[in-house]
Amino acid sequence: MELNPWVLTGVALVGIATFYLGHRSSRMAHSTHDFLLARRTVRSQRNAAAISGEYLSAASFLGVAGVVLAEGADALWYPIGFAAGFLALMLFVAAPLRRSGAYTLPDFVEGRLAASRRIRVFASFVVVLIGILYLIPQLQGAGLSFAAVLPTPMWLGAVVVTVVVMFNVVAGGMRSITVVQAFQYWLKLFAIAVPTFVLGAVFLGGGAGAHSGNLGAEAPPAFTEETTVEVDTPVVLRVDEPTVLHADGVVNGSPVDSQLRWAEGVGHEVDAGTTLRFGEGAAVPVVDGAQERNSSWLTPGSDGIGGLLGTYSLILALFLGTMGLPHILVRFYTNPDGKAARRTTVHVLLLLGLFYLFPTMLGALSRLYVPELLVTGERDAAVLLLPSAMLPGIAGQVVTAIVFAGAFAAFLAAASGLVFSVAGVVATDLLPAGNVRDFRIATVMMALLPLALAIVLRPTDLTLSIGMAFALAASTFCPVLVLGIWWRGLTARGAVSGMIAGGGIVLTALVANLAAGYTGATLPSLVQQPALLSVPVAFLVTVLASKVTQSSVPHNVGAIMLGMHAPDPLGFVQDREIPRYGHAEERIRLGKRRHGDT
Repeated sequence: MELNPWVLTGVALVGIATFYLGHRSSRMAHSTHDFLLARRTVRSQRNAAAISGEYLSAASFLGVAGVVLAEGADALWYPIGFAAGFLALMLFVAAPLRRSGAYTLPDFVEGRLAASRRIRVFASFVVVLIGILYLIPQLQGAGLSFAAVLPTPMWLGAVVVTVVVMFNVVAGGMRSITVVQAFQYWLKLFAIAVPTFVLGAVFLGGGAGAHSGNLGAEAPPAFTEETTVEVDTPVVLRVDEPTVLHADGVVNGSPVDSQLRWAEGVGHEVDAGTTLRFGEGAAVPVVDGAQERNSSWLTPGSDGIGGLLGTYSLILALFLGTMGLPHILVRFYTNPDGKAARRTTVHVLLLLGLFYLFPTMLGALSRLYVPELLVTGERDAAVLLLPSAMLPGIAGQVVTAIVFAGAFAAFLAAASGLVFSVAGVVATDLLPAGNVRDFRIATVMMALLPLALAIVLRPTDLTLSIGMAFALAASTFCPVLVLGIWWRGLTARGAVSGMIAGGGIVLTALVANLAAGYTGATLPSLVQQPALLSVPVAFLVTVLASKVTQSSVPHNVGAIMLGMHAPDPLGFVQDREIPRYGHAEERIRLGKRRHGDT
């Protein structure tokens, strides 16, 4: 692979801009509230841009196009669900959560349930688990992106993103992260919109060269010339019609270096390191689970009842999971009041809806110009490889650099928010002193642990990995938030029981999916995406356990509910102190003086 100097330039510019904005904003953080909550004064427009920048992760920037490439119409639920989750957040959670006065999810759980510190610690562990589960695919996506466009090993991209994120989070705090992520949203929008318009114009103008066939045709996509594909990870491939190819490696468990004839509708196991060579006009094999024919690619629900259940489960996970993501909810604590929190959510819906138009169109173009990704299973690289496939030469390199700069910003923004929110919870609830020094220690821990796991574990599709994180959030914190805000009868034991039940189902499915990645086993739809089972179970167990333990309903539940639902001008909101970090007026010179010296 040739070195693309434009890509290196884009990475350098994004890194410099991130460091500059973070450092400049960090100098304005003079107190505890500045460091953790930006003094709860972030304007709606800026907060919406920061939330959008943080939310548009690797799954959005790379994964949406990749899943559209493979699954077609059924994949449109991903961008719809990613955006629609904020509608549920706006309707049920945003304003009351801000009026609760909490500063983290565990703080809300403890304050709403008037419970002991044990439930707060338990909620903190769930936050850490969700954060790690969400961070791993971000770092794996970074490694994939660097390896796709630069001659680098898979682990390098993950290391680069981790180092930049650690520096920014340790030095900056919430005010710094907010400014950086707001900038990164607009950068990502530019980096996805400009290539879409350019490549769309090239396609309509007929200057993109040969492609794999008409998307409206009945037949599967076909190679336009003799094509050699290197398989880097084990895959199971299927063809829709008899296909002749040459294989050099291990196929169906046997070494081979000869011509093969694959029958239609049969799975063929191809090991890593195998080289497949296809002739001009040969049908493109697809990884197991992807749509083989263009006709089924365009038709929603073509996978039968199993695919339908998987789709409903995905919709439920995305729609309810957003309100349980700790790095998203911490943003709403920075708004001045509940009205501003709801207004922020409306702006987020507009920004996300605009963004998701573009990766969807790039995914459709990818099925025409980079169909070999259907063979390798590395569909998440579609956005990065499409420009060079449609625009050979320097023009393609420049467009690739723009896209890669946006992808790099996506990794930085999502990882920064995750590390910051999880480190804050770890420092305040799990480490002994709970001061700024502990926050920095927690930051390093919460960055290096996911990095190690991302390097060790076998990469999976970004959208599937993120979907599992959404399912875990929807099955744990979502029931506690919705019932805690809208039902007086929620108890601490009910909340814990529901989180254990729902979270246990998701974690069991996660282990099964990890094992299947190594064994090649095919799992049912509700194991691949368990939210359709885990979320109802979590709500049901929470309600039943709370009914049984009604004697432990907080005695002041009426005052708590009034504070969350009364209009802001009435003045019932009382922001909770951050006791382990000191009072809001306590000045801490971040980076210059230790907290214990103030």
